[in-house]
Amino acid sequence: MHARKQVRISGRVRFNTVGTGTVRTSRGRTGTGRTSTGRTGTARTARFRTAVAGATALLALAGAGLPSGGHAAAATAAATAAAPTAGQNMGARYDATGANIDFRVYSSRATRIAVYLYAVAYGSQEKVSYLLTKDASTGIWSVTVPVSTLRTTYGITGAVYYGYRAWGPNWPYTPSWTKGSSAGFVTDVDAAGNRFDPNKLLTDPYARELSHDPRTPSNNSETVYATGPQYRALDSGTYAPKGIVLADDTTSTGTKPTRALKDDVIYEVNVRGLTRNDPSVAAAYQGTYKGAGLKAASLAALGVTAVEFLPVQETQNDANDADPTGTSGDNYWGYSTLDYFAPDRRYSSDRTPGGPTREFKAMVKAFHDAGIKVLGDVVYNHTAEGGPWNPSDKTTYSLLSWRGLDNPAYYSLTSDLQSPWDNTGVGGNYNTYNPVAQQIVLDSLAYWKDSLGVDGFRFDLAPVLGNTCQHGCFQYSRTDPATALNRITATMPARPAGGGTGTDWIAEPWALGSGTYQLGNFPAGWSEWNGDFRDTLRRDQNALGVENVTPGQLATRFAGSSDLFQDDGRAPWNSVDFMVVHDGFTLADLYACNGKNNSQPWPYGPSDGGADANLSWDQGGIAADQRKAARNGLAFVLLSAGTPLMNGGDEYLRSLRCNNNPYNLDSSANWLTTSWTAEQSTFRGYAQRLIAFRKAHAALRPAGFYGSTDANGNGMAQLDWFTPAGAAPDSAYWSNANNHALAWRYDGTELGDSSSALYVGYNGWSGDVTFTLPSPGAGRNWYRVTDTSTWAEGPDQIAAPGTETLIGGAGSAYTLHGRAVLLLIAK
Repeated sequence: MHARKQVRISGRVRFNTVGTGTVRTSRGRTGTGRTSTGRTGTARTARFRTAVAGATALLALAGAGLPSGGHAAAATAAATAAAPTAGQNMGARYDATGANIDFRVYSSRATRIAVYLYAVAYGSQEKVSYLLTKDASTGIWSVTVPVSTLRTTYGITGAVYYGYRAWGPNWPYTPSWTKGSSAGFVTDVDAAGNRFDPNKLLTDPYARELSHDPRTPSNNSETVYATGPQYRALDSGTYAPKGIVLADDTTSTGTKPTRALKDDVIYEVNVRGLTRNDPSVAAAYQGTYKGAGLKAASLAALGVTAVEFLPVQETQNDANDADPTGTSGDNYWGYSTLDYFAPDRRYSSDRTPGGPTREFKAMVKAFHDAGIKVLGDVVYNHTAEGGPWNPSDKTTYSLLSWRGLDNPAYYSLTSDLQSPWDNTGVGGNYNTYNPVAQQIVLDSLAYWKDSLGVDGFRFDLAPVLGNTCQHGCFQYSRTDPATALNRITATMPARPAGGGTGTDWIAEPWALGSGTYQLGNFPAGWSEWNGDFRDTLRRDQNALGVENVTPGQLATRFAGSSDLFQDDGRAPWNSVDFMVVHDGFTLADLYACNGKNNSQPWPYGPSDGGADANLSWDQGGIAADQRKAARNGLAFVLLSAGTPLMNGGDEYLRSLRCNNNPYNLDSSANWLTTSWTAEQSTFRGYAQRLIAFRKAHAALRPAGFYGSTDANGNGMAQLDWFTPAGAAPDSAYWSNANNHALAWRYDGTELGDSSSALYVGYNGWSGDVTFTLPSPGAGRNWYRVTDTSTWAEGPDQIAAPGTETLIGGAGSAYTLHGRAVLLLIAK
């Protein structure tokens, strides 16, 4: 399949394969199977995937050094010398008096940079442009512009829109250059990897908001942003997104929750999809930050304690509605970032300058007021500029921002500096080991955390942030203090194990290519999506007789994956446990689909890509068994020791009819709904009560790995394991994949639980299994909280506290039907 569009600015296809086989990639690209020979960097291969420097502001007159279109006139503005500063002083900022705007941008390789200023963001020429002066010691280019001059001389009386043009060794400046000409051109890419093209207006990497996306309904084309023989002379100025100069905003984000990550229930959802189809939200606010904030109380009532939004940093999605019933080029998930600081304008009901920022912060406050953390899914491994338009053509690339300012600084390249080095499958790695590129990541995170109120972050393809090789290779390091991973936690400490002030750092611990599968190998302070939890439980549920899963493997996953997180001093809650996420099938489809069906017509498709191997099974086509399997899947997540993660809509068995790659599906089928069938309402009640049970029982949320000794003399270890016969498993039982039943008991008295003991029984076999129950403690009996079997399906499948059914004491027998989970409490 053709890869070009997906590695440019139209989004990305994600393949999230389970087990071995194809990795998540862009179209037409495959990855490699996983090997698991250890936990070092190369042992596993990918399986999924301020003050201002002195300058003279020159005016933009054709033939006067800086060309201008339309109405610009000659202007001169004084600027004063500046000491180099880093971080938050970059970008375009009003100074302390509000009388001047400081523009600061980095490029070590440019030979000339000019900022172009606009009164209107789209369809008009600049009003004026100014040359920036380079501080050779820092590579920072800067100029200060008086606001009064912009207003009185150039008529920029409202928002100030801006972008940069840059010249460099492959395209040096010549006085004869005018917009849309090739004057000065030498080559599209030189031996040093430079790709300057002054015909492309570039967005500021530090812009706080962008005016619009590169592609819009009125210009749904990418060619104007491209280099290469066909496109290098096309001027993008009137079409390109512009940065917006914003004054500091004082909108409150409320009081941040300080809850420990171990006590969270994370809910992954798309901002737009959360309310776009919700009639309880006013039409003007559906699909927006404001609309999302209006759902805070509902999510809190479900039991959610942290909402993890799919990417909300500006991405290419303005053209999603250009074809109301088509998916070509659409980007619903929000990956492929255009700007690491700007909230996506499409998700704001207030799209005026500053509106998305204010509305995002107000949404955060709404969640904080409900006690819910806001986590952001961030994409610092690649950008929307993507890779080559054609793999055999090294000249034709999109220039939107970073590439046109300093390609080798911002991107990891092949050793000859002619092509991207790609561990992402979507065009090439962002150069996270370069100090300047890395500082953008740190400053972006600090801005979203401190100014916009975000409580934590999930990092897409996070091993790229542990790369220690800028060009020509990929080498992951857990310990190098100079990686982005380690600098992030060094400058912004993780939240303590017991809760408090700090940030929740969560990694997707795989990428594409050799050395990128790093599950269990992230530094201290990082939690990780546990793909082994998902795969082990999926194999056991859906591949009985085909895949071998031992009781020992199940126990390791249920108890917090000590094999992955204990040896380096981390804890069970550093394992983020999930059965499904946005990649792949929904929870309902995991148990209703034998394979993908991505070529469906709108609104359920079409979507390209998607994994062929999903470890899914339709339970023989029996709807009741499909719902039972989903109850089990949710129980695995909520009754295990890791931090639970669920995908939005799984609480009511949302289905995409077997589309497992709906990255481009901005439709009613992919948006959440509040119109549920009777079965969906019943399942939602089950989810709500199971979440409440987890939150009520500290034994399920341990701060450390469970002990195997009886510390208080009550005859119970913190965690005891049992065969169905009630005996402790021996090594033969643990290692025998023909054993499909397992039970375990928590000693609540040692784990700070409100109950003295909890018991979980799991029958993975297709037939009935009788469990002999262990002691519930002196003077107590076992009471049933839930049995996920079909016979118990209904609104009280999980008993409300105080209504549990008496089962009996030690030695009592309980027959658990095939493929079901039993939960008991001692009373």
